[in-house]
Amino acid sequence: MSTIAPASSTTTADKLRDLRAELGVDNCLDDSTLTRALYSTDASVYRVVPQAVAMPHDRDELIAVIRAALKVGLPVTGRGAGTSCAGNAVGAGLVVDMRRHFHDIISVDPESATAVVQPGVVQSWLQRAAAPYGLRFGPDPSTSNRCTIGGMVANNACGPRALGYGRSADNTVSLEVVTGTGELLRLGGAAEGERPEVLNSLDQLVDANLAAIRTECGRFTRQVSGYSLEHMLPENGRNAAKFFGGSEGTLGIITEATVKLVADAPCKTTVALGYPTMPDAGAATMSILEFHPTAIEGMDRRLADIVADRLGKHAVPPLPRGDGWAFVELVGSDTAEIAARAHALVEASGALEGWVVDDPAQAQRLWGIRSDAAGLAGVALDNPAYAGWEDSAVPPENLGQYLRDLDGLLAEHGLHGLPYGHFGDGCVHCRIDFPFDQPGGVQRYHDFMLAAGRLVASHGGSMSGEHGDGRARGELLPLMYSPGVIDLFGAVKRLFDPENLLNPGVIVDPAPTADDIRVAATLDSPLRASDPQFTRDVHQCSGVGKCLADTTEAGGVMCPSYQATGDEKDSTRGRSRALQEMINGELVKGWRSPELAEALEFCLACKGCRRDCPTGIDMAAYKSRVLYHRFRHRLRPMSHYAMGKLPTWGRLVTTLRVGRLGNLFTQTPGLKNIVKGMAGVDQRRPMPRFRPGVSARQEAARTLEKGPAKGRPVAVWVDSFSDAFEGGQILGLVATLVSAGFSPQVIEQDACCGLTWITTGQLDGARAHLRHAVEIMAPIAEAGTPIVGMEPSCMAVWRSDAAELLPDEPRVPVIAESIHTLAELLEELPDWTPPDLSGKTIVAQPHCHHASVLGWAADQKLLERTGAKVITLGGCCGLAGNFGVERGHYEVSVKVAEHDLLPAIDAAGPDAILLADGFSCRKQIADLRRRKAMSLGELLASHL
Repeated sequence: MSTIAPASSTTTADKLRDLRAELGVDNCLDDSTLTRALYSTDASVYRVVPQAVAMPHDRDELIAVIRAALKVGLPVTGRGAGTSCAGNAVGAGLVVDMRRHFHDIISVDPESATAVVQPGVVQSWLQRAAAPYGLRFGPDPSTSNRCTIGGMVANNACGPRALGYGRSADNTVSLEVVTGTGELLRLGGAAEGERPEVLNSLDQLVDANLAAIRTECGRFTRQVSGYSLEHMLPENGRNAAKFFGGSEGTLGIITEATVKLVADAPCKTTVALGYPTMPDAGAATMSILEFHPTAIEGMDRRLADIVADRLGKHAVPPLPRGDGWAFVELVGSDTAEIAARAHALVEASGALEGWVVDDPAQAQRLWGIRSDAAGLAGVALDNPAYAGWEDSAVPPENLGQYLRDLDGLLAEHGLHGLPYGHFGDGCVHCRIDFPFDQPGGVQRYHDFMLAAGRLVASHGGSMSGEHGDGRARGELLPLMYSPGVIDLFGAVKRLFDPENLLNPGVIVDPAPTADDIRVAATLDSPLRASDPQFTRDVHQCSGVGKCLADTTEAGGVMCPSYQATGDEKDSTRGRSRALQEMINGELVKGWRSPELAEALEFCLACKGCRRDCPTGIDMAAYKSRVLYHRFRHRLRPMSHYAMGKLPTWGRLVTTLRVGRLGNLFTQTPGLKNIVKGMAGVDQRRPMPRFRPGVSARQEAARTLEKGPAKGRPVAVWVDSFSDAFEGGQILGLVATLVSAGFSPQVIEQDACCGLTWITTGQLDGARAHLRHAVEIMAPIAEAGTPIVGMEPSCMAVWRSDAAELLPDEPRVPVIAESIHTLAELLEELPDWTPPDLSGKTIVAQPHCHHASVLGWAADQKLLERTGAKVITLGGCCGLAGNFGVERGHYEVSVKVAEHDLLPAIDAAGPDAILLADGFSCRKQIADLRRRKAMSLGELLASHL
């Protein structure tokens, strides 16, 4: 057994110095200010700044880091994806990030239905590896496309289908762990061999407390709080691997896990049941359980209304009569048997109305309501809502009354929440609008948490049902356990971690639940006083980490730079943390801090987070503001003058008709290198070609003069990119409009939206351009004439940034309502038929702003009507306006393109039609694959 020498130093800085000395120069430690800021919080309400972060590359390095930290007396906190919503993954000493590098799937064995994985393996990666064998890892939390297996085991994660497949602990076969003494243990499985001394001591401790463990631990499936000592009972086989599940890294750090895999039953159906209220739905749980479901999810009308309000009415399909619902999943091997069971369930459910949903697509939409609501719950109330009382659980037979009592408790404390949950297990999620940003808010939080703890204990429940106790609920454990069991937990902790160095402050000797609240730390911030709304917006990031998910799997855009680098600082969450710390002012100091600049450096301003982030973070807008403050009254980078004012240079070239001369400078070897160097452009990036003659507006106007069309009038707004640079998108648009029966008229005045000023943080200039454009476009919109544009990023300005930059301009919403994409305009024509493209393949790259702000649904529907095979990409092209052009961004720009765009083009082959409405997207395709992409107008016009 390894032993840890007493620490020779006293201050944390000394311990870190000693740790570096133990590990040597070549180590995986990072104690930079930015990294410490990024890892100071997880998906909880807590903020604890670590002394350093370790990102081990392999097992040996992980073990060496842990042992060295223990030797010098530095506390260690293990971290997976940082999606813990109870403060399980933050600590003041050394935080060990398993996900960054330590994420290999060592083996998948279909015969034994097991997998051996490193702790940083993301659950969805394991699902993909097991799928060819018809297997999967059973538990499925909502964060499955970014949470790690190690984190799932440590917190005993569950998800909706734990009712059928069990918790993470139930699916754990064996673990390799490093304890707080530095000992490497193998727990469970045939490889356990001779029982280690520490487990013999644990057996003795359990045998001395059999009665207490049998009566207080493991009383129902979702009793996750505390240590799961029921697994160490002799009648349960003294299963140390399962016992470690839910210990939250306080007894040992997982270095390897062997987990059980399961086979999904081949047949599945969904039953939707409507009840008068959600407590009524909860009260029906015991009747539903008699039909052996794999999942029962509950919610009420409040969540359905929120989804409809935030995502559109289309996001909520028809629901059974009532104001509370239970969605039930039944599985089996016989279709007829499942159908009979489903209909019998409806009859016995006591519901106002029940549906058996055989259509998988309709069932997915029903389950999607609950999934969407989970993300929206934090931003759906008048004030921000937070985790804390996040996943309490009661025996299912008590669920209905507990839900009623919880609503009453919220009202008693003047708080609001949106409960929903895994009703089959009695687990209830609830984000609550704790007033952390108000004086006295932390005390109100503390008072409610204690009252809620007493309430759930009175129903025989557990403070945590699947996320662990963390810093949120450790203080509440004496409300559900006797003093004897609390002492027993302490004795267990001392066996494995005698110096209390593994995740201290969690479960044993817990930190007070009201300490270290992140939002409360900003109460005295000068920036909060001057702009409370910006502070609130930035703190909307809950840390749930959807920006870490694979965009290919998630079907979204967010977050392309993280997909390219894998670095936390390049995620939406990481940037939000840097901004939060800037507002706090302790680590990151001011708008011009180097840490903030580093965090935002690779932000593509794609606005993917604006749509894909469940809390609605708009990092593009935040970045613009940071750049505005950083360079206000200061010299800017050359790229801001060159590309930030690109529309000005483009107008100058077309007005003087010197496009050929401009191309001479930007395309000729030698000259172009000088121009790129002066403009801050990467030398590897080809420059766009100016139009050699008149502007696109003038060309289109002349074309329309030759053959004036009759029909419904429509105004064509030509953006600065389409106007000044080569391309046939304007003529394609006009031809399509005419063929569809419109009478297009080109807006010939300059009406620049100021996009490039916005993206480079030149917000005063952006406002000036927008005000000028309003004067030109408002009369057209007020007359009821639709305005159609071509460049998605410019159209998106009117639907997003314009209202934020000109909040007192009442005509902006009128223009935004009038702005249409071509597909939206054509969608309004019931008799219009698109050309027949049967047999053709279209690879469609939606511009990020198109997908995130304007919406791609109309385009998707139109393309499908052509009969072509449509491959719609989810990721960003990587160029993103000026981003991929600027010096220092080329590698990341290409890496982003390699994630979705380039593989899709290569796989589709040379005959595929490439569709890209965005100027940046077309240029990236031309730069990296030497192929021409069409706009939608060009595509339709060329096949009419």
